[in-house]
Amino acid sequence: MSSTIVEPPDTTGPSGESKPADSPIEIYRHSSAHLLAAAVTEIFPDAQCGIGPPTEDGFFYDFLTSRPFTPEDLAAIETRMAEIVAQDRPIEKKLLPKAEALDLFARKGQTLKCELIREKAGEQVQCYTMGDFIDFCLGPHLPSTAHIKAFKLNPSPAGAYWKGREGNPQMQRIYGYAFFAKQELEQHLHRLEEAKRRDHRKLGRELDLFSIADETGAGLILWHPKGGFVRKQIEDYWRDEHLAGGYDLVYSPHIAKIDLWHTSGHTQYYKANMYSPIDIEGVEYQLKPMNCPFHVTIYRSKLRSYRELPFRFAELGTVYRFERSGVLHGLLRVRGFTQDDAHLFCRPDQLDAEILRVLDFVTMILRTFGFDRYDIYVSTKPQDASGTDEQWSVATAALKKALETRGLAYQIDPGEGTFYGPKIDIKIKDSLDRAWQCSTIQVDFHNPTRFQLEYIGEDGKAHQPVMVHRALLGSLERFFGVLIEHYAGAFPLWLAPVQAVVIPVAERHQDYGRQVAGKLTALGVRVAVDDRSEKMGYKIREAQVQKVPYMLVVGDKEIAAGSVSVRHRQAGDLGPMGIEAIGEKIVRLAAERATVEEQAASGGVR
Repeated sequence: MSSTIVEPPDTTGPSGESKPADSPIEIYRHSSAHLLAAAVTEIFPDAQCGIGPPTEDGFFYDFLTSRPFTPEDLAAIETRMAEIVAQDRPIEKKLLPKAEALDLFARKGQTLKCELIREKAGEQVQCYTMGDFIDFCLGPHLPSTAHIKAFKLNPSPAGAYWKGREGNPQMQRIYGYAFFAKQELEQHLHRLEEAKRRDHRKLGRELDLFSIADETGAGLILWHPKGGFVRKQIEDYWRDEHLAGGYDLVYSPHIAKIDLWHTSGHTQYYKANMYSPIDIEGVEYQLKPMNCPFHVTIYRSKLRSYRELPFRFAELGTVYRFERSGVLHGLLRVRGFTQDDAHLFCRPDQLDAEILRVLDFVTMILRTFGFDRYDIYVSTKPQDASGTDEQWSVATAALKKALETRGLAYQIDPGEGTFYGPKIDIKIKDSLDRAWQCSTIQVDFHNPTRFQLEYIGEDGKAHQPVMVHRALLGSLERFFGVLIEHYAGAFPLWLAPVQAVVIPVAERHQDYGRQVAGKLTALGVRVAVDDRSEKMGYKIREAQVQKVPYMLVVGDKEIAAGSVSVRHRQAGDLGPMGIEAIGEKIVRLAAERATVEEQAASGGVR
């Protein structure tokens, strides 16, 4: 079984949905979850049913069993589900008095359902039947099982605590996929296989990019030389663009006195994600979960004038946040990561222009890395928030105005703002059309108030600046994981740790191969020589596996002509080229930060 899932406390309906499912696909998938539960309880009569909601691509259901499900069990469950579909069992709503419902589920041994009924049900308990199977549920559902045409179970069950609370019984969660048509299901399963092939954890090992070691601890990333080089390329580009864009680079420590976090409000609003304080000579210090209080402190270090604003402080700052082991996931969910943070301090009359600048900056940066499709959300005031309604209204309006000015479509994400202000979240779409949360722009009146930030206005009086938090890539670790999966490890030329490998055909060609590598290195190409005593075909396949953009084969003909035979990892054989010609081409494409597709399309000469 995979790692146990730890979730927020349960606030769902009796079968797991937060409200009655109303869209056709939700109803379809919710009915598929009941189909799964019916099959499990028929094969395993002692299994207790937990919750079973629809999901984005299917459904899941949690079960309490005496032993873990095996792959053979899951195959048998899927077969029984198909049999139930073929039987065209009606799915019917049934209302029962509460006492009768409790008695019914108790006699079936479904004590978890009894617990849900006591917590959630009124005097009348709504249930749905599917033959002998009955579930306490808000519904609605399909008329019968025959309407469920295409489903597939995930062969690997996960673990989940009952109601998502650690300390409660550990359930087995079976995931399934459900679509209206078999073709849709097959396409989805193909995408899943492709996602498995692109898994950054798998490619991280194969390409020797990073690792996570028991000796150092879960959720803490070790960057290997190749991964470290890609990170350097990202950081160098990031710093250059920020300096060109009017930002100042700052650096801050990894810990600070806990009083700083009291003032910022993090110990009040963010404590669950912070590590325990550290005692240093009788004073409590806190490992930083955020960079913003340090940037605020830099702003406060001297009196500021209205003429100086805006200030734009940028930092690649490493932060540490407590994540439970059950949710850690390679580079995508970690405990220590480097955030590409910046905090802008501006006058209220500068806010609209600064948000527009950031919006243009983030779309340009993302486009450079190959991301030009995204979903945009404006997250509004949560229940547990700081600041006045007026401040929230002004900040939210400024974010919406910027998006509308640039003609960018967005959706409202109600109540999902940070405790200190509303935000724009940009979720990039990768090559498999998956969405990843990376970029964010947040308006903050909270910290300027709590830290009593001021600038001297044109009128000679003290005024409070507005603060804008923003991250373009999110965190370097998470963004690197997304990049790996987006490109399946075949990075664009400017990011590739090795841009070309010289492959001598035989041992007698090795000296010439080293001369080629020396000339290319002098031109600025990152090049290696594969001088192993292996066959040429094996070396080429190995270079393909390692995702090297260019393979330069050298043999007798190439030595005679003073050339190399060029292969591109996507475009294939490009024929013979002069050493300087291929070197200049590689350097030019890298300087242009050409995409993988542009490299392949460029052919032999461009």
